[in-house]
Formats: sequence, C-alpha cells, structure tokens
Amino acid sequence: MVHLTDDYQRNPQPFQDAGIAVPQYDQAQMKARTDEAPVWVHFGGGNLFRCFHAKIAHDLLNSGDLQSGIIVGETYDGDVPKDIYAPYQNRVLQVVMEPDGALKKTLIASVAHAIYYNRSNTVGWQTMAQIFKAPSLQLVTMSITEKGYSLRDMNGQLTAAAQADMRNDPDEASTNMGAIARLLFARFQNGAAPIAMVSTDNFSENGQRFQDGILTIAKGWVDNNMVPQAFVDYLSDPKQVSFPWSMIDRITPNPAQSVAEKLAAQGFADTTIVHTPKHTNIAPFGNTEETHYLVIEDSFPNGRPALEKAGVILTDRETVNDADQMKVTACLNPLHTALAIFGNLLGDTSIAAEMENPDLVALIKRLGYQEDLPVVKDPKIINPKDFIDELITKRLPNKNIPDTPQRIASDTSQKIPIRYGVTIQHYWDKDPQSIQQLVAIPFILAGWCRYLLAVDDEGKSFTPSPDPLLADLQKQLSGITLGDSGDVHTALQPILSNKQIFAHDLYAIGLGAKVEANFKQLIAGPGAVAKELHALAERKD
Repeated sequence: MVHLTDDYQRNPQPFQDAGIAVPQYDQAQMKARTDEAPVWVHFGGGNLFRCFHAKIAHDLLNSGDLQSGIIVGETYDGDVPKDIYAPYQNRVLQVVMEPDGALKKTLIASVAHAIYYNRSNTVGWQTMAQIFKAPSLQLVTMSITEKGYSLRDMNGQLTAAAQADMRNDPDEASTNMGAIARLLFARFQNGAAPIAMVSTDNFSENGQRFQDGILTIAKGWVDNNMVPQAFVDYLSDPKQVSFPWSMIDRITPNPAQSVAEKLAAQGFADTTIVHTPKHTNIAPFGNTEETHYLVIEDSFPNGRPALEKAGVILTDRETVNDADQMKVTACLNPLHTALAIFGNLLGDTSIAAEMENPDLVALIKRLGYQEDLPVVKDPKIINPKDFIDELITKRLPNKNIPDTPQRIASDTSQKIPIRYGVTIQHYWDKDPQSIQQLVAIPFILAGWCRYLLAVDDEGKSFTPSPDPLLADLQKQLSGITLGDSGDVHTALQPILSNKQIFAHDLYAIGLGAKVEANFKQLIAGPGAVAKELHALAERKD
C-alpha cells in the first residue's frame, strides 16, 4: 500500500503500481523558493481548491512555468490545516471520476504552507501579514463560498460583526473581508506593491463583490481614523490592486466513502475521511469530475504565472461576465439548485440518481432550454447550448460522481438572487410582461419555500442543509403544515418580497402570486410534489 507521504522521487514504483501520477518537481525545493519569494496565496483550503487550483499550480510546477507553490489560508475551519494538510505534508490525491467508472489519480504537492488565518491563531495571523508584505506576491485567489463575502443581513443591513470591524483596529478584524483588508493594509504600509485579488467563487460579478466588501471595511476604517484615505485610493486603483472577475466550473463533491474503498482496493492507504466539528468533510484525497473551466479577467498589475498553460482562459471582463452569467445564472447552477431542492423533497441522495427521474429531467430542461437560454448572451469562448447539452447528457448523470442534493442545497438563500434573479431581470429588461411566461422559475422558488418546511413528499421530517437564513425563514413559515388549504400569503409575503433573497420584490414584478399558487399545490398533502412535477413535465407549452 502506498501513502501520500511516501517518497515519490526516490521510490516512485509504489505510486506507479497504484496507478498514481507523481509530481515532476521537488517539493522541498518548491517550499524553499516559496519562502524566499511567495507568488500565490489562496484563501479557502477545501475540496474545490485541492482538486482544481492546486492542480493548476501542480501542472505549472511540472512544466517549469512556476517555481514556487501556493500558500493556503484557511479562514473558517482550523481543523483543516491541522488534520488534513499537516499530517500529509500538504499533499492531496486528486481523483478524477471519469464517466466510464475509471479513476484518474494524481499526487499533488503544490501547496507550500497551509495556515489557519484567524485572529484567534496568533502565529497564522502574524505569518500571513508578513507574506503579504512581500513585493513578489502577485495574486490571491479565493474559494470561500458566497457567504464568506457577506457583510449584510437578510434585510440588507450591515451585520454587527461588519460594524465592529469598521470601528476597530484592523488587527481586531473578524469577518473575512476585514481580515483580508487587514493584509492589504499591511502591504500598503510596506511599499504598496501591486497585487491581483481574484475571487474564484461561484457567483456572478464575484470580483466586484470582493472589491465592494474590501472597500466597505476600508472606508469604515477611514471614517474612524484607523487608516489614511491613501489606503482606499490604493485599493481603488486597478493598476495597484485589481479585483479580476472570474467564472469557475468543476463539480467537486465531498469525498465519498465509496471512492475511499475503491482507492484502497487499488493500493492507496490514506483514505480516512475527516468530519470536523464545523462540519467540513475532507480527506487525503479529493474526488472531482473530468469537465472543468476557469475563465479569469486578465488584470494582474504585479504580473502573473502562465496560467493559460494550465488550461485557464484569460480574457477581458465582458467576456468573463458573459461566460459567468451563462454558467451561474442560466446553464448550470440554476439547474443544480433545482435538483437539490426537489431531490431533498423526494428523498434522493444522489444527483446522478435524480437524472433517472424523467420529471426532474423535464424540469431542468424547461428551465435551461426554454427559460434561461433565450436570455443568455453567448460568450463565444463556450457555446451555451452545447454547455447545457453536456451538463444534462454527460455531467449530471455521471454515476461515478458521488454528489448529493444535500450538498448542493447548502446556503440556497445566498444563491437564489444570482441563480434566478438575474434571469428574471433579463426578462424584465426585455419586456416586463414577458415575466408572466416563466413557469419553471416560479415553480422552483415555490419548491424552495416548500423545502424550508423540512418535511419531505411522504410527510417525513428531514434536516435541511446549512443556510445562514434558515432559522429566520423557518420561523416565518412555522404556521404552515403539509395539507394546509388556507391562506399562505401572510407567511410568504415577507419572504417573497425580500430583495436580499430574490433580488426583486416578487409581488412588484408579478411573480409573487404565481409562486404562492405553486406553493399551495406543493403542500396539498403527501405526494403533492411528485404529482406537480409530473404535471409540469406533461405541459406542452
């Protein structure tokens, strides 16, 4: 049996016997060069990073186009660097789940250091500030999820934590935006070298939201005399600090026990999945799909690695935005979220299994082809229809991908304004009356409200996935039960009119009543969800 920490340079044969490709670079030399001149920091040390960003760096190290590695800053879960990076010398086994059932395995050793970056960890807090002072640092990438950028509550008001960060010294920051702004202030104070701050999180206009979050904190510091106005000027100059937009796409589920068992049978020893107290699921291996895209706005004021040599598409902001809106607001993420909502309600535990339900397939086809595709702008670098075709015929049905509706359903309240609100806005801009043509979108929004009741289609309770607004939303719906035939407007009105959740007051644009009507049908009794899905699939319009 081969272990992650075995010497792949002096004794590569056990890796070869297990079918594992090994690095062509010396990890110790890579670490030394990183310490001498850091180039790349990434925040968010989870599964997507380990299977995608780390592989990009790995490929560039293999080709000699990158000399130093990535420094990972984990901002959420301190057990991740402690329990999954340190014991395995910062290595990971990338496992690509090919549609034919094969496992393509690569040992990745491109991470130089993994740091818990939180003010509660004094060493990590100080170390990362020193790294940011280095003029050699060219880029920061991010995969901290949508909620990691949040500074406002469901009513659009600054949270208490955001307000505290803005009032207090940068070293007291507790939000992600405050903690990262603190690092940029350290860089500003030590020569103000340029840098690119690249959000690769999975939502539209991510670079803009990243910049807005950093500037919100920084302007608060100026107002409270914590930093000079020149710091805000530095952050606002794209020739000094850029916030490139990006589109990222690679389905990377939590590591699965079924994959661990296959790896063990093929001679790989390190298969123990870690479940941390903060509910992070991570392992010495990461399982991911074959298809992947990363498109980044080419705005790097301090230079950059040759990312294009590892398959990254570098282009202008407009093209990035078109590609991102195609994927996040139309051709993938809205379909994924629809499957997550209804999969939970129908008791499914596999996305691939859901694709064997013709009514669910009909729902996402109607959503993708009939409602999303007509208002999508073709980014030219990826064909939107071909993208949906591949998703529905190849990616989602891939039984080798151990993905679940429960994973996808996490933080849905944070995703809805992008995954559905943008398309709604396109229809509104084209012709407000055209919104009345929408069928799948209001049905899915009603399905999400039905999901919040935490009762499946058989009438059995289930545990909804984590969501920062879950408790508040469930409290609002607490008077509604399965089988209710009375008025639902009083309970739904505060939710459906909330622009933070839907990006619109759904009543003001003429969708509120339609969502309410769908919701009433979905709560009619046991079996109502399956019945209404089938009725929708049978529609000929």
